[in-house]
Amino acid sequence: MKILIIQHKMIGDVLITSLLCENLKKAFPNVVVHYLINSNTLPVLENNPYIDQLIVFNENETKGLLKLIRFSKKINKNTYDVVIDAYSKMQSWINVFINNAPKKISYKKPFRTFLYTNNVIKHSQPKSHLGLAIEHRLALLKPLGIEKPLVTEPKLYLTEKEVEKARKSLKEHLVNTDRKTVMISLLGSDPTKTYPLEKMAQMVDFLGLNYNVNILFNYFPSQKNQAKEVYNQLSAKTQSNIYFDLLGGDLRSFIALANECDLIIGNDGGAINMTKALAKKSFIVFSPWIDKNVWATFEDGINHTSVHLKDYFPEKLANLSNKKIKKQVAAYYALFEFDLFKEKLRKFLDLHLK
Repeated sequence: MKILIIQHKMIGDVLITSLLCENLKKAFPNVVVHYLINSNTLPVLENNPYIDQLIVFNENETKGLLKLIRFSKKINKNTYDVVIDAYSKMQSWINVFINNAPKKISYKKPFRTFLYTNNVIKHSQPKSHLGLAIEHRLALLKPLGIEKPLVTEPKLYLTEKEVEKARKSLKEHLVNTDRKTVMISLLGSDPTKTYPLEKMAQMVDFLGLNYNVNILFNYFPSQKNQAKEVYNQLSAKTQSNIYFDLLGGDLRSFIALANECDLIIGNDGGAINMTKALAKKSFIVFSPWIDKNVWATFEDGINHTSVHLKDYFPEKLANLSNKKIKKQVAAYYALFEFDLFKEKLRKFLDLHLK
């Protein structure tokens, strides 16, 4: 049996959907699994032993309907038995429509059920600590007879060379390995997912003033000015514990550095999802327009916990769509003061750092 899994776009999505690959391999030892992903997400799947072939979707090379059709026809030559579309939007619909696989699985959505042989219904509330993002993807296995998946946590696979390189980098930057290390998810993937920088500075300073830890900032070189804006608002004591220029040169290097940390705190996003996949603890600040029920994966209030504006002002967001909240996200972020969840963060840090 040959199966194609489709998951476009972001790192967190691609990482979580990789759970399907491992479950399929363990349920059907002779299955061949191909995984179609965007080129920017390739690093999170390196060395994954449960993927037989990665099919790379380069958005710059597939823009326009004709190019997308040509790409889809090329993929169809692999003659799949099953296609699992975990993305279910325009880019994947063309691929699914052209594909001759006898079994096509995705989520049930209006006006597109004809594309699939099996339309899986999403539920609105999580049934476990896994969160909806994982529960929904695992549900895509049910049409193949996998009712109880064996694997529920995505993983990242580092080589010994990558681990050693990260440890060498820590030594070169004179990181104090006698104390614990905290990664700060400083910036979201875009401004609407980024906790205001002055509030982020308050959170980082709370960490630096109350806990004797190493602090690593996660940011892209292009975001250095924003990272500096946070750094410049911090106390001298906190600044002395920050290794500001200790960055991975690429995504694999970041993963290896995150592997040397004890926990991560800050904005929801790819950094959080990758660090969780390394079995590190997390404290997440969600954007007001993001659905916490979907992305608060492994939420147990101990090793993984999170905060959302809705936790404190449910009436402010009642009956509002995420799209509408997003349009006014700055106003909602203004309500999301650090003092609201400072004690919750303190309990989390006391548990894991003291």
